[in-house]
Amino acid sequence: MRMSVRGLAWDTRDQKKAVIVKFEVNRDVFSEAVSFAVKLLPSKFNHPVLGGVLIESSDTGITLSSFDYEASATTKIAASVEQPGRMLVSGRLLADIASRLPDAPVVFSTQDSRVVITCGKASFMLLSMPLEEYPAIPVVTGRSGKVPADIFADAVGQVAVAASREDVTPVITGVLIEAANNQISLIATDRYRVAIRTIDWDGSEGAAEVTALVPVRIIHEVSKTFANSGVITITFTAEGERELIAFSADDKTVTSVLIRGQYPPIRRLFPETVENYAVVNTAELIEAVRRVKLVLERDIAIRFTFTKDGVMLEGLGGDKAQATENVDSTLAGNDMTVSLKPDFLLDGLGALHSEFARLGFTISEVGNQPKPGPVLITRQTSATDSDAAGFKYLLQPNLLMR
Repeated sequence: MRMSVRGLAWDTRDQKKAVIVKFEVNRDVFSEAVSFAVKLLPSKFNHPVLGGVLIESSDTGITLSSFDYEASATTKIAASVEQPGRMLVSGRLLADIASRLPDAPVVFSTQDSRVVITCGKASFMLLSMPLEEYPAIPVVTGRSGKVPADIFADAVGQVAVAASREDVTPVITGVLIEAANNQISLIATDRYRVAIRTIDWDGSEGAAEVTALVPVRIIHEVSKTFANSGVITITFTAEGERELIAFSADDKTVTSVLIRGQYPPIRRLFPETVENYAVVNTAELIEAVRRVKLVLERDIAIRFTFTKDGVMLEGLGGDKAQATENVDSTLAGNDMTVSLKPDFLLDGLGALHSEFARLGFTISEVGNQPKPGPVLITRQTSATDSDAAGFKYLLQPNLLMR
């Protein structure tokens, strides 16, 4: 007999009678756990069982897991278990049900090849998916360290905006994590800009540097999910031929297969010192860029002229529209004129999280002629004090690398 639920179909003629499983769990705790477990599931699967959530009950509670060979999510919650065992059900359907259950304890039980969910006066019967076809959840082992969750989430938010959104070059569609001694760096680029954030972490002193290129989708979800978790444990692990990274906090773990390939030598693009720079109020510059941007067509840059009198923004939107605005700034060094794409600039300014921004001007040699090079954007804690150690954002309208 061939059975289906919500588009999932498989043959149950040879499926063995399922082991009886029964447990009771708090509705809100269960709903939150299911939501976490299905969060990383893709919309399409190579095999129906990869869209399932594995539920394992034992004397210590229940574990919910999802895994599609690329990423996994696992969480443990307390439950009153009458009969331990394992079951596999459609993740999306289970999430829909869990989010709408009445305010009452949730009871799970199995009947042959079906799973029965009872909550108050509501009852659901789902078809159990074949456990023997489900892949083994990755085992997390290897070198690890800890980092404050809020700081890590902030770093991801600063850096991930610079990751490429084009799959033509997969190696730059992720965020590179470099860990050495007591620091960890997050790096991203789309070849037009580079973002780096370095933060402290509790790792192995004196250990060799380890790197991991993580898909931006995964690291985004990790930062949002664990932002308020206190501490995140990051583990670099090798499982057979596959290299993984794991993020754990609050009885939750996310693993991801790493992107393969050689990451560009990003750090060589950053100048050691920049003597010619301007300091601008971050909020004032952001608002000015947004206004001048209104007259521009897509991918057109704004022209910035920095002098002792401040910075003038000019936007030319063709014959019918143009805009200019002046913003106060402090200039160290020579006058400078640069053209920058407004969206890229806004990403960098928005990631600073500081009252002032320092824009450092570099010079490139093009055909033996000096021309404005990439602009280095860093934090400025006050009009005079810089904080370039943590976050750096390098930007220019043309390709930084080819």
